[in-house]
Amino acid sequence: MDHDMSHSPHRESAAVVGFVLPVLVLSVCAGGYLLLARRAHRRNPARSWHAWRTVAFCAGVGLLAAALLPPVAPFAHRDFRGHMVQHMLIGMYAPLALVLGAPVTLLLRTLPAPRARRLTAVLHGGPARLLAHPAVALLLSAGTLPVLYFTPLYETVMDQQAGHWLLHAHFLLAGCLFAHSVAGPDPAPGRPGVRARLVCLGCAIAVHAVTAQLMYGGFWVDVHAPVPEVQGGAEIMYYGGDIAELLLAAALVATWRPVRRAMAAPAAQPVR
Repeated sequence: MDHDMSHSPHRESAAVVGFVLPVLVLSVCAGGYLLLARRAHRRNPARSWHAWRTVAFCAGVGLLAAALLPPVAPFAHRDFRGHMVQHMLIGMYAPLALVLGAPVTLLLRTLPAPRARRLTAVLHGGPARLLAHPAVALLLSAGTLPVLYFTPLYETVMDQQAGHWLLHAHFLLAGCLFAHSVAGPDPAPGRPGVRARLVCLGCAIAVHAVTAQLMYGGFWVDVHAPVPEVQGGAEIMYYGGDIAELLLAAALVATWRPVRRAMAAPAAQPVR
C-alpha cells in the first residue's frame, strides 16, 4: 500500500509543487535584490552598494535552494539526519548570509522618501524593537528546539505537508531574527550592547549543545526514527550548530564598531 501511495497522482503533484514553488520564490528574492542593488548604484554611483553584500545575500538564497531542493529535500523526508541538515541550512547558515546582505538598508536606499520614512517608523515601533531584541530572538530560535524535539510536536508537524512548510518558515524567520539581533548590519533601534549580545549567543550555543547531547543519549527525545538516525541528527546539530554560531560570532566582531566617547574638556575658568 505504501508503494502505491508513493506513486499516487496526489503525491506526484505535491512533489512538483514542492520543487517549483521554492524555485519561483527564491528566484524572485534573488532577482529583486539584484534589481534593488542596481537601482541603488544608479541613484548614487559614488555610494555604490557593496558587492560583497550582494554575494552574501545570493549565497543565502543558494543555501536555501540547497536545503529545499533535491537531493537534500527528499533525504529530509525519509531520514532524520536529512531533516537536521535541512534545519541547519534553513535555520542557521542561510539566515546569517541573508542578514549580512543588509536587505533592509538596501530597501531604504531605493524607496521613495515618504515610503522610506514609513518603513523607518515601523522599524522604530514597539513590535519591531521587541522582535529585534536578542533575548526574544533567542527564545524564538534556540528556545523552541526542546519543544520541537522533546514533545510530540515534531511528529505532528512532519505528518502534514503544510506543517512541514510552516516549520521551514519558523526556522528561517527565527534564524534571521537571531542573526540580525546579534550581528545584523541593518538598522536595529534599541539593540543592546555587544556584551548582552554575546551572552545571548553563548546561551544559544549552550541550548544547541545540551539539546543535541540529550538527543544523542536518547533522553526525553520524541522522534520516531531509528536510533542511528537520531544520533546522527544529534551529531549534525552539535557540530553544525557550533560552526554556525562561530561564524555568527565572527560576523559580530567584523561588524562591531566601538563607540568612541570624546573626553569632555574641562570648562575654561573665566579670567578675572
